[in-house]
Amino acid sequence: MTGVLSILALLMVCVATMLIAFYGLRLSRTTSDFYVASRTVKPWWNASAIGGEYLSAASFLGVAGLIVLSGQSGLWFPIGYTAGYLMLLLFVAAPLRRSQAYTIPDFAQIRFEDSVLLRKITTYLVVIICWLYIVPQMHGASLTLSIATGLPGWVGPVIVAAVVCLTVVSGGMRSVTFVQAFQYWFKLAALVIPTLFVLFQVMPEYSVPERAAAVAGRLQSIGGMSLYETISIILALLFGTLGLPHVLVRFYTNPSGQAARTTTAIVLCLLSVFYLLPTTLGVLGILYTQDLSANNADATILLLPQRIFDGFLADLLTAIVVGGAFAAFLSTTSGLAVSLAGALSQEFFQGTVRGFRISTVLATALPVLIALLTNSLALAGAIGNVFAFTASTICPLLLLGIWWRSLTARGAIAGMSVGAACCGLALLGSNMLPESSDSLWVLMLRQPAAWSVPLAFVVMILVSKSTRRRVPANADRVMELLHVPERSYKPAGDTGADRLS
Repeated sequence: MTGVLSILALLMVCVATMLIAFYGLRLSRTTSDFYVASRTVKPWWNASAIGGEYLSAASFLGVAGLIVLSGQSGLWFPIGYTAGYLMLLLFVAAPLRRSQAYTIPDFAQIRFEDSVLLRKITTYLVVIICWLYIVPQMHGASLTLSIATGLPGWVGPVIVAAVVCLTVVSGGMRSVTFVQAFQYWFKLAALVIPTLFVLFQVMPEYSVPERAAAVAGRLQSIGGMSLYETISIILALLFGTLGLPHVLVRFYTNPSGQAARTTTAIVLCLLSVFYLLPTTLGVLGILYTQDLSANNADATILLLPQRIFDGFLADLLTAIVVGGAFAAFLSTTSGLAVSLAGALSQEFFQGTVRGFRISTVLATALPVLIALLTNSLALAGAIGNVFAFTASTICPLLLLGIWWRSLTARGAIAGMSVGAACCGLALLGSNMLPESSDSLWVLMLRQPAAWSVPLAFVVMILVSKSTRRRVPANADRVMELLHVPERSYKPAGDTGADRLS
């Protein structure tokens, strides 16, 4: 019965997603519609869409699994995910919207006077980051469908890729905006309902002090992260959020810089409400799913209803969670596909709608193949690695590009290259080391953000200072564009990014 209800929930989410996307198709007519929804998305609508795409497999399933495995150390992940948006609000949201770009490579090109090499490097980094982020969504789909229905693991990734491809191809950013806004509220409901049922069931079993003591004792008995790991994770999550292409592209859809700030403030509220739920279920999972290991802890939320309830109610709650999980996979993958397709289309297909659609197919096909050929990692841990990589590459480019006039193209290229090489090689090398090793240098490879992020900033600054004569001639004009509201721009055509007047 569980499998039947779960399949029905999955079909409902997929059908609703495609119907909403086809509705968006009726409103998508121009290149601007496909790339940035013609910059007309209102703050509440955009905030819901950002919440839909940001709350990925790591948030929906991985946070609870990390709390089960790491105890109180796992609580840093929801805190870091949410606090990263505060960084966006303070430093990036409004200036990025005022840049009038369609993609992050467009921003690099505008900021550094058409530096072709910098644009290409930024494009390649966006492609790598998006693919690295999509693969865990596919692993999550495989895990969810296998546990809930018993279907082969390859079915989940194929379903996600097919639905996302249809959604993005049909109407681009405008369709995806409608879809992601719906999916945020669906995901929220899919966690609120089982959380309430579980709490009402378990609270009467013991008195509140007894229950609190049992949870506290279990949290303390679980081995957590070291001080270095904690600092590195916090840095990765805070700065990594500033470099996520699929999140940043949503600010291009706001009508103005002020609307982008308002959107970000609303997102902070939406994320705070959402993360209370997987955190609560993760704490309860410590008591009811103690048998889970690092290989299957991401299934905590999926298994919890079956551990507490019996019969139809357990099956129904599991099906609701499955539907919410697939909404998370679909919404995040859709945002990543839009961002990736935009970068590929601008770089290789002259920014046309046809090129956007071809790029969408490419954006979703390769991650499916990678997911089918690799084993699933802990979802939150895998996404944490992506945050570390973005914090070491795109984040320094944006922060210094927005706030430091003297940044040069050579400095940006050097900093991103060093950050990408050091962080990437460290993460690859850590996979070859024994899991039991806890020496500091091993931890520095597993969690490189604590040193790779500062290194990228330092290299970017030092190289820029050594090439200060190459500061772009239009630096003052671009800085004014980024920081002064209500500037006038040259109207954008339907064949590429908006340009400065």
